[in-house]
Amino acid sequence: MPTPSPQSRLWIKNPRGAFTANSLDASGGVVVSGGVITEVLAAGQLPSAPCSEVFDAGNHVLLPGLINTHHHFYQTLTRAWGPVANAPLFPWLQNLYPVWARLTPRDLELATTVALAELLLSGCTTAADHHYLFPDGMEDAIDIEVRAVSRLGMRATLTRGSMSLGEDDGGLPPQSTVQSPDVILADSERLIGEYHQRGDGATIQIALAPCSPFSVTREIMAESAALAERHDVRLHTHLAETLDEEEFCREMFGLRTVDYLDSVGWLTGRTWLGHGIHFTDGEIAALGAAGTAVAHCPTSNMRLASGTARVLELEDAGVPVGLGVDGSASNDASNMILEARQALYLQRLRYGAQVPVERALGWATRGSAAVLGRPDLGQIAPGMQADLALFTLDELRFSGSHDPVAALLLCAADRADRVMVGGQWRVVDGHIPGLDLAGLIAEHSAAARRLVNG
Repeated sequence: MPTPSPQSRLWIKNPRGAFTANSLDASGGVVVSGGVITEVLAAGQLPSAPCSEVFDAGNHVLLPGLINTHHHFYQTLTRAWGPVANAPLFPWLQNLYPVWARLTPRDLELATTVALAELLLSGCTTAADHHYLFPDGMEDAIDIEVRAVSRLGMRATLTRGSMSLGEDDGGLPPQSTVQSPDVILADSERLIGEYHQRGDGATIQIALAPCSPFSVTREIMAESAALAERHDVRLHTHLAETLDEEEFCREMFGLRTVDYLDSVGWLTGRTWLGHGIHFTDGEIAALGAAGTAVAHCPTSNMRLASGTARVLELEDAGVPVGLGVDGSASNDASNMILEARQALYLQRLRYGAQVPVERALGWATRGSAAVLGRPDLGQIAPGMQADLALFTLDELRFSGSHDPVAALLLCAADRADRVMVGGQWRVVDGHIPGLDLAGLIAEHSAAARRLVNG
């Protein structure tokens, strides 16, 4: 089927099932024009005017495009690496830092393309990446990511990460991976000026993201917050992922993690946190009062045995919560629909079987959009961007299923049949048009072997 032109009206007609992330009934489908959703139709309704194109979605389940709020694209090169397969976070990092320090620009290009392609095929239309590694030769890492996102036609919030506290000064990362504050701040400002887009429909946004309390100084945290406020961009970091991190904060700064966050000007609605597991009741209340958001990363948290985020309590306190697949060396996949399933089951383990399928899908859509500050994404409603994911239920795993929306998570859907970004089809019949997937896998796999073998 050809890609709709900007002037056309496309009716995605009568889906087998639909989840809108709101109270609207989309059982009659949606009308897309000019890159946005112009009509949402209930059963039996017809478009208000003739449509130049019709896509019969009678075999498809329709969702808003899934949104990934925390990732490390470069880590697709170190999936399932034996020396860290059974390690918790700190030893995991200490073994991987020297490997990651050997990244080349071509390695990053391949790793980013693999991560984005895997996300896109899983129904993800927008991804946030946290890139904080800038060894010699990798100064243009974010520029490389921008080009990869543009080639695949997705949306991304690319965070200019940083590490400024190396082993010599009591941090975890090796000195070869840290940068000076002046370099970090100058490049952050350059990237905002060059790439950051504002308003509805933005495809590339830049955020500032000092890596974590154990890899950056207090000064770079505070200066990044001031720079983000000056340019009105968002802030991102890892926080409260493990008890080791909490102990580090107490020893290094004399504060618990949320108090430390507050002390450097980060306890605001501009900030979203990766993981957010080990909070007290009072800290959850403080985060909610500030509007600080959390990217829940269930698979990574289980893989590294970091703990279980208190998602329902965070949301009840007013904390926006979305989902993140996290890096592909701790997940070890980049699959958003499977991440929603994992979130559902992990939170049911904490709160009980009454946590509904729709709530987990809400974290992956509307919740994630709120985390990234994107009110134009994450829902099927008139005026929203036409970012859509369509799944079929014709595989053996779905045989005998009844509720088509519930089947996506309960029967473990893992690949979208069609994905639309801004009114343009980016996945057609389960494939990304124009992408040589076999060639990408071959070159990426070879780069992965070279990287870990030094």
